[in-house]
Amino acid sequence: MVSITGVIPRPTGYTGLWSWLTTVDHKRIGALYGFSAFFFFVIGGIEAGIMRLQLVTSDSSLVSADWFNAMFTMHGTTMIFMVIMPFGATFFNFLVPLMIGARDVAFPRLNAFSYWTFLFGALLMHAGFLIGQVPDAGWFSYANLTAAPFSEGKGLDFWALSLQVLGIASLAAGFNFVVTIINMRAPGMSMMRMPVFIWMTLVTSILLVLAFPIITVALIELTADRQFGANFFNTAAGGDPILWQHLFWLFGHPEVYILILPAMGVVSEIIPTFSRKPLFGYPVIVFSGIVIAIMSWAVWSHHMFTVGLGAIANSVFTITTMLIAVPTGVKIFNWIATMWNGSIDLKTPMLMAIGFVALFIVGGLSGVSHAVSPSDFQQQDTYYIVAHIHYVLFGGAIFGIFAGIYYWYPKITGKMYNEMLGKVHFWLMFVGMNLTFFPMHYAGLNGMPRRIYTYAEGFGWEGMNLLATIGYFVIVISLLIFIHNFFRSIKKGAEAGHDPWDAPTLEWSISSPPPVYNFAEVPVVRGQDAYWITKREAAARGETVPAEPHVDPSTIHMPSPSYWPLITSFGVVWIAGGLLIDVGWDYIRFPISFVGGLITIIGVIGWSNEPAAEEHHEAAEQH
Repeated sequence: MVSITGVIPRPTGYTGLWSWLTTVDHKRIGALYGFSAFFFFVIGGIEAGIMRLQLVTSDSSLVSADWFNAMFTMHGTTMIFMVIMPFGATFFNFLVPLMIGARDVAFPRLNAFSYWTFLFGALLMHAGFLIGQVPDAGWFSYANLTAAPFSEGKGLDFWALSLQVLGIASLAAGFNFVVTIINMRAPGMSMMRMPVFIWMTLVTSILLVLAFPIITVALIELTADRQFGANFFNTAAGGDPILWQHLFWLFGHPEVYILILPAMGVVSEIIPTFSRKPLFGYPVIVFSGIVIAIMSWAVWSHHMFTVGLGAIANSVFTITTMLIAVPTGVKIFNWIATMWNGSIDLKTPMLMAIGFVALFIVGGLSGVSHAVSPSDFQQQDTYYIVAHIHYVLFGGAIFGIFAGIYYWYPKITGKMYNEMLGKVHFWLMFVGMNLTFFPMHYAGLNGMPRRIYTYAEGFGWEGMNLLATIGYFVIVISLLIFIHNFFRSIKKGAEAGHDPWDAPTLEWSISSPPPVYNFAEVPVVRGQDAYWITKREAAARGETVPAEPHVDPSTIHMPSPSYWPLITSFGVVWIAGGLLIDVGWDYIRFPISFVGGLITIIGVIGWSNEPAAEEHHEAAEQH
């Protein structure tokens, strides 16, 4: 039988750029996610800077109202879906197999497909800038602002279809990590011996799998309204714009924890390492993460207190919103208890982790004030909300991400970063973040609405906006220091060794950076903090534990590189892109999308007929 792989030979022994395009190595895919996320972080930061410059003084005319709408829409969308989520995927990809003692994820090609689909979806959304069709209805895109009469052009179509593509990427990754964690743990690593980061990855992946179908349904309905004349959200035709809010926030609140739980997992690994003591209350921290995920489905309507759902609904969601603060508070007290009486080493990762805890407390307290529906009526749609979300997502998720970058930098690169520059980065970012977002609490309580592009003199908002804009530039300076430190240390940093932090988890037992096969022999786990146990036993014998020795990679079978995930992802984004092409005849769009579907089918067939690995491992030759 002649297969498609007989017509187009599958890749073997690729080098250079092509080796990255065809890679299925989880570590390389993690690196691709990381650099892509940072690229979009810069774009999202530029969008934020335009808004801050526009608002620094009253009656500013730096940008138009339409352009400001586009900036806050794309800033929110970019930071949530193209920065924080893929940064989480960066850590998932690079670390999960290493921390559970596996050689790769369960489905390496699906992993590659997930990355390329994410990248193409993100580029598709930003392609709207090239033709002046930028989404402008907010990152939440409330109906009926998204209806064709109120949002002309293709901007919202770019938004809806690109998010569909990004959702496919997230679902692929979610299923992959659930299967990997459940099925591929090293012998002896029971569920209650897994590192907390692995637990948070598992919980986050399950939330992804359950939450994204909800926004998928909402986006299909929005696309049907805009492209095909449906009326899901058109009140005049029997639709209901509040339906969009229910669907969006039923997805959106689990999404908040999809963004923050990975950072909580990162911090739960860093604090014990630099406190030189095991994590306090490990089972309670694990259970609280699970409870947060479950309760995240019961609080969505606190985003809708001002919609008019009625006293009973508002009361119920007031109670559930207050209750969800309990498991989060449990985590915070456990992190503090871990540091209590510990031998704390204030290296940059620990500073970032402590900054995460402190700032997330502030964001949590302002969130509790939203739980009280009468006060929420005052705070809703003011800059108080902007302050809250940034303390949670910048003070929380972004600080947690940087904590993880510094912590695992030696493992990923094999080099040590400059500690002094790392601390300068932390303090500047910490000061800049508070200078930017804390004044927004006062501006909001003083009546400044969110999403306004200008304001008149006399409201008393100028001083708060000036401080926020100064803080923004302090953050920019801190990030420039980080970029310099990151790349300079790759070239000139000291050799890190395999375990520079005396850390407790398995990834530190192998060389830095890890070999292509991860572990020459699958490790056997005999308790929590598995590598601390190994080192403690060796110390009792008067020995030290070296890194696991390297072996000939050709003796270990690993997945071969493949270009089929890239082709399949390209077909998927072509399907979405075809619906955006407007040449004056609506029927033209469908053959173009059909071509994308054909490419996707060819990719799937080629992928399905491709053997999992060569008889002899050749993937190491790429490296």
